[in-house]
Amino acid sequence: EDRLVRFGEEDNFWGPAGDSGPCGPCSEIHYDFGAGVGCGKPSCAPNCECGRFSEIWNLVFIQYNQDEEGQRTPLPRCHIDTGMGLERTAAVMQGKSSIYETDFFSPLLGLLSRLSGKKYGTDANMDNSMQVVAEHGRGIPFLIADGVLPDNDGRGYVLRRLLRRAALFGRRLGLEKPFLTKIAKKTIDRMGHIYPELVNRQDIILKVIEAEEARFGETLSIGLELLEGIMDERETDRAGEISGEDVFRLYDTYGFPIELTREIAHKQGFSVDMEGFETEMEKQREKAREARKFATSVGLDTILIHASEFKGYKTLCCKTKIKSILVNDKNTPTVTEGQKAEVHLEETPFYGEKGGQVGDAGFITGDNGKFEVNDTTNPAAKEFRHIGRVVSGTISVGDEVEAEVDKERRLDIARNHTATHLLQFALRQVLGKHVLQRGSLVAADRLRFDFSHLTAMTEEELAEVQSIVNDKIRHNLPVYDEEIPYKQAIEDGVIALFDEKYGDVVRVLKIGKPPISTELCGGTHVSSTGEVGFFQILTESSIGGGLRRIEAVTGRGAERVTKQKVDTLVSEKSELQAELKAERRRIRTLERELALYEARQLPSSDVEIIGDVAVGSPQTFTGLDDKERGVTKVIVGTVRSAHTVDTLREVADGLGLDLKSYILVLATLINDKPFFVAKVTPDLIDKGYSAVRIIKEVTKITGGGGGGNPGFAQGSGKDRDKLNEALHLVKSLV
Repeated sequence: EDRLVRFGEEDNFWGPAGDSGPCGPCSEIHYDFGAGVGCGKPSCAPNCECGRFSEIWNLVFIQYNQDEEGQRTPLPRCHIDTGMGLERTAAVMQGKSSIYETDFFSPLLGLLSRLSGKKYGTDANMDNSMQVVAEHGRGIPFLIADGVLPDNDGRGYVLRRLLRRAALFGRRLGLEKPFLTKIAKKTIDRMGHIYPELVNRQDIILKVIEAEEARFGETLSIGLELLEGIMDERETDRAGEISGEDVFRLYDTYGFPIELTREIAHKQGFSVDMEGFETEMEKQREKAREARKFATSVGLDTILIHASEFKGYKTLCCKTKIKSILVNDKNTPTVTEGQKAEVHLEETPFYGEKGGQVGDAGFITGDNGKFEVNDTTNPAAKEFRHIGRVVSGTISVGDEVEAEVDKERRLDIARNHTATHLLQFALRQVLGKHVLQRGSLVAADRLRFDFSHLTAMTEEELAEVQSIVNDKIRHNLPVYDEEIPYKQAIEDGVIALFDEKYGDVVRVLKIGKPPISTELCGGTHVSSTGEVGFFQILTESSIGGGLRRIEAVTGRGAERVTKQKVDTLVSEKSELQAELKAERRRIRTLERELALYEARQLPSSDVEIIGDVAVGSPQTFTGLDDKERGVTKVIVGTVRSAHTVDTLREVADGLGLDLKSYILVLATLINDKPFFVAKVTPDLIDKGYSAVRIIKEVTKITGGGGGGNPGFAQGSGKDRDKLNEALHLVKSLV
């Protein structure tokens, strides 16, 4: 009896957790560290906060329900809610007076002491900062390992606050440089053998922490600069208080911690209007509440929506009955041709938009009319809303009808949905097990898949992911579903959407036997991966910190995209070919003009008079006057800017336009081999000169040959070094 103490409702009553709910008296179990610990007062008891007593267990006798007014009524069934404090029990077992002295925390506190140069246990404020950093630093890796990433709401915001608070308290220890990855690494080293997910996801854990701590460093820099500006302004105005509006702006717009604002302000002799800050916070909360309100001018009692039994997993068409019709959120018995409406069926094959998959389309047909379904929504369990318009006749509540889903559209959607499962499998293969789905859109024409990953994917990674998906498509793996208890699914390692709520029994979608992919999914799928056809990634992009997005197409969508790409390539090819052809013509014209210009600079050859052939003294060809144009010329030379035989021939023709009587021999190098052309005018052919005879003799010198007729001949050789010698032979030949 001397170990039992009653303290009454203030100390021995638990709950409710909120304004109302279950509650009851509790029996706490404390460990007494002895009279040598704590305050030493004779009155010291388990409810004293001196540290002598540590609560290690609690048993709450849940027997009341308390309303918002504080009134309690007995529960029809009572139970005991019990729990043990693991760390506190460890402190007792290890003979420590505080959990921070146990092997849970001592390694982390030791690391912090080394990093900061401050010894734990010498200063209460420093000890508190170390404890905050150690607790947050230990919890952060577990959150990230479980798939939580920093965000501005939900679980992601909890993680972001923990990261920033740990970084902030680290600064109070003098840790200006990033340090949280070191705390995380120590946590992983100490606890990874019990929690293997810490080791398996170590890379992503450290990368997320590093990126978020760096981002917070930037936030602090911006916030400090703004805060200094505010304080300078207040000092000028001789006002010693920072307004609640300024504090809220720093917090809400720039993410600057309130604690840091207060700490810096107080050091500079400023007070902070916390009441004004709370007023601004309440305004923001009120705006959020207003935004969440569902506004409607129709009373709830005027809307009657019937539940539908979904048959769409096994069939795309079924006989059913119209249970209710809504027009402008009001029940109506009948709608006629042209009217838009919302139809509710007794049974339906139409999938309602949910889980990222768009709703089905199709037709509801009765004896008196036909209703076109443009979209189907599923805002609540078994609440299928078929939205569209009457395309002929009338439809009425109670009509026996046939509901038929647009088969091709449903198959397009199913292909894309199955592809998202294959995509997640491939991403986890290529990038790592940290990849988890964070959202999706499964439409008829495309799919969009959002996932957790820190950096942009490389072209090689995208190509590998696409290759893996298409490989699994070609293997034509079976796609099937099973309904099993949720707990069993999680124990089996089935992938679930992080923020999704699931019932006790869940549908598991599996691909392959044995399965390569198992996910909780309520959507529609193909029966084997081969039906997906082909998978094509369109884009990969960022949608926020640590979140990436892939957009892709399959089946007919992939066919359309491929055709568009091919058509574009063919069009571009035609345009390029036309441009290239024009460019080649332009280059050839320029080449011909350049070669002709070069040839016109050739000197006339020095030869003796042979028969009636008059030979002038060396001079440039372009320097001939009208009198000399009637004189026979022998022109020999190399035109190095002529890169083809055709150009060399065109140059030879161009030179002849300026002369009535001539012998012409031109040479060039093409692919490092000598080429020659020769021309003789008809008047000189009559006197016994022959272009073909000249070419044969000239090319023989270079180890080649040629052919033609007395007026024109061409040929080539092998030895480029003999080109000049071959041209010098022309003088003796004429």
